[in-house]
Amino acid sequence: MSTPTTAVAPLTTQDAEVLLAAARRAAEAAGVTVSVTVLDAGGHLLAFRRDDQAVLISGETSTRKAYTALQLNAPTAALVDAVKPDGPFHSLPTALDKPLLFIAGGLPVHRDGRLIGAIGVGGGAPEQDHAFATAAVASLA
Repeated sequence: MSTPTTAVAPLTTQDAEVLLAAARRAAEAAGVTVSVTVLDAGGHLLAFRRDDQAVLISGETSTRKAYTALQLNAPTAALVDAVKPDGPFHSLPTALDKPLLFIAGGLPVHRDGRLIGAIGVGGGAPEQDHAFATAAVASLA
């Protein structure tokens, strides 16, 4: 008899709201206005927020960062060198038919070691966006 596997709880809209709020709080504490996108494991939008003062493109940027982190199951900050000319991801096709954006600020979200979604933050400097996304993911722990 095989051992039953334990199901991993998916990323819920409530989780997405927690992520969104935590990223926003971290950004506000730094005096930065950002857009935040949260996707579930299938690439479906669960939460999005763009402040009126945020740069308009920050919404698209946060969404692309989240898709990138989800598709590659890796922080976007770790992928910057991989997309330079002759890098391993320079011409990588996308699984979800979404453009990739390899700038820090996108993080995969895991639960019990399994990928359940992703968050993307855009609007600050790349290092700031990465820190805001990291703070958000830590809020789910």
